[in-house]
Amino acid sequence: MDIKVNTRPLDSRAYAVEVQGEIDVYTSPRVKETINELIDQGHFNMVINLEGVRYIDSTGLGVLIGALKKVREKSGKIVLICTNPQIRKIFNITGLIKIFDIYKDEEEALGSFVGAA
Repeated sequence: MDIKVNTRPLDSRAYAVEVQGEIDVYTSPRVKETINELIDQGHFNMVINLEGVRYIDSTGLGVLIGALKKVREKSGKIVLICTNPQIRKIFNITGLIKIFDIYKDEEEALGSFVGAA
């Protein structure tokens, strides 16, 4: 039940949410709380870095989907960084690969926010 969630501004376009550990029924409330705090502060564009995530369950996926819905209501966007084959496979199997833009690194992910200052 170990998880670390850190946030930092990337530039004027987006905030980074870096997650390390396992996102499951026990730890997903921490991820949700962090993302909701950013939304409450008016940050609607996020790059969620899943590079340090070893495991994600349906609860964790639900948190990401819920966050995406919230930011889209504010014309925002959430993109993911994920190169872990096991985690990417979960996004493929669930069809979430069609909902989330997934990038290999922060630079590539930030490039998707062109003009979103």
